[in-house]
Amino acid sequence: MTVESLFPRLEPLLPRVQKPIQYVGGELNSVVKDWDAAEVRWCLMYPDAYEVGLPNQGVMILYELLNERPDALAERTYTVWPDLEALMREHGIGQFTVDGHRPVAAFDLLGVSFSTELGYTNLLSALDLAGIPLTATDRTDEPVVIAGGHAAFNPEPIAEFIDAAVLGDGEQAVLEITDAVKAWKAAGRPGGRVELLLRLARVPGVYVPRFYDVDYLPDGRIRRVVPNRPDVPFRVHKRTVMDLDEWPYPKQPLVPLAESVHERMSVEIFRGCTRGCRFCQAGMITRPVRERSITGVGEMVERGLAATGFAEVGLLSLSSADHSEIGAIATGLADRYAGTNTSLSLPSTRVDAFNVTLANELSRNGRRSGLTFAPEGGSERLRRVINKMVSREDLIRTVSTAYEHGWRQVKLYFMCGLPTETDEDVLEIASMAHEVIRAGRAAAGTKDVRCTVSIGAFVPKPHTPFQWAAQADASTVDRRLKLLRDAINAERSLGRAIGYRYHDGRPSVVEGLLSRGDRRVSAVIRRVWTEGGRFDGWSEYFSYDRWAAACEAELPPLGVSLDWYTTRERGGTEVLPWDHLDSGLDRDWLWADWQEALAEQELDDCRWTPCYDCGVCPGMGTEIQIGPTGRRLLPLTPVPSALAEPAEPAPAG
Repeated sequence: MTVESLFPRLEPLLPRVQKPIQYVGGELNSVVKDWDAAEVRWCLMYPDAYEVGLPNQGVMILYELLNERPDALAERTYTVWPDLEALMREHGIGQFTVDGHRPVAAFDLLGVSFSTELGYTNLLSALDLAGIPLTATDRTDEPVVIAGGHAAFNPEPIAEFIDAAVLGDGEQAVLEITDAVKAWKAAGRPGGRVELLLRLARVPGVYVPRFYDVDYLPDGRIRRVVPNRPDVPFRVHKRTVMDLDEWPYPKQPLVPLAESVHERMSVEIFRGCTRGCRFCQAGMITRPVRERSITGVGEMVERGLAATGFAEVGLLSLSSADHSEIGAIATGLADRYAGTNTSLSLPSTRVDAFNVTLANELSRNGRRSGLTFAPEGGSERLRRVINKMVSREDLIRTVSTAYEHGWRQVKLYFMCGLPTETDEDVLEIASMAHEVIRAGRAAAGTKDVRCTVSIGAFVPKPHTPFQWAAQADASTVDRRLKLLRDAINAERSLGRAIGYRYHDGRPSVVEGLLSRGDRRVSAVIRRVWTEGGRFDGWSEYFSYDRWAAACEAELPPLGVSLDWYTTRERGGTEVLPWDHLDSGLDRDWLWADWQEALAEQELDDCRWTPCYDCGVCPGMGTEIQIGPTGRRLLPLTPVPSALAEPAEPAPAG
């Protein structure tokens, strides 16, 4: 049965809201397929504003993969800003997709990709606008709500609101979920929603919370998490896509109509990281490292630029300069696109992986932007704790080289509130920044150099060695940030050349609650949303007081509190809310690495050293896949040859 577009009712409202173009759809490379021809219909959501959500690679990949199937369709939806939300409620218009402007409630599945936990209230807004019951067990024939992304490795705080979660890489999982839904519908929908969810629970990597019960101890800790029926797995194991060259997506990247946070075409050059930074959830849960080959990267860049017209290519990964062929990739792409003003970019670069030749190749055809390095910890002692093996001397030498070769702007990223951190550790950031400016001026022969110090508050994350750590309270973080600001400005001649950017500690406390929370936290999320919580990742909408009040109202009757979830250190035998969800990392190894962190012991990268038994490769049946391949990128156009035309005969005589 054909579903009507909501756009005729939506369009008259758009002149009354800010940035109406983000709700129009029709982007280059977007797809609107025949509704009736599809047997399985997905709505994919990034729970944030269009400008943040559209460039998201995960959603873009799944959107294209699903639409390649003749029996499926996929459309996208994003969180609408409060001005449009109010008008939609006033006029009875439900949450819609930007592709066909079809009602989200009409789809078979709603897949939501969470890069951060602060999008949870936006999920509730979308569900409510769509007319989908917030509580999963109240649903009958509404879309199956599936969470994915990094936050899905602990979906317990939103277990009440989702039907399922996908752990790990989504490419193969969404295709298998599509097959399961298609088969269930073709069989006449036997057993209703429960039977469908049971079939999904049998898909590797899919976790269905309603099939698991949580028991608690009298002191509030979890006693156990166990299946409540015998036909679901005791533990759910993550999915891992091997051989990235077989998955060259997106082939047709979306080009936004409105300004977005990333105005570029991006290629994921490898997935996973084994540097072993103990704070980094992304690096831990995406192991092992799997590189895309140099030729695979080249083909994706060629196809993506032709499909989009972008002038910048982002070479993405968790540590792109670690690709075994990054130098050859940068040189090959710079050669291919010489004279086209096509620039290349990397995310923040590790100090020990930077070299001027690479940086020059990246900027050869386009603009030269600033360089970003992430020492993370202020002191060398603290960097040993977090396993970020960068010395002060290495950093000064690297930035001096950059300034010497013409760069004038360097950004340094740190965290505040790390385990075992002291005031002195943080104040060393000021000393380091001062030394960067001194060295930069000496190397460049001018005072016209800048350094920006950017500070984020540390949040302990599941599936990392720091998952047991106590989180620093907001007052401690704020006090240290003020001390650091004063120390940077203490030497005026240097401080004037140093920018200082930071966020106060309170949003990180809420993120900490949601990161390591359990099912009892769902009541807090619901109350915050009911009382107006939206866009909690945006400072202009975030309200710490609203979250604190909701915690005070909902948690004490359950024997827990906001501090219990955040500033409390966990013991080694405590059952953690996500222990039944397997990221591949051996729990005993994580605990041992936590103890080594406290002892300030470093751990090498297993790409270049013997295996240290984190558990991922044997447990997941995977392996590290890295080069070099020995191949190189060839020119895109034939080079004229001297043999192409016969030479003119020499004159006689």
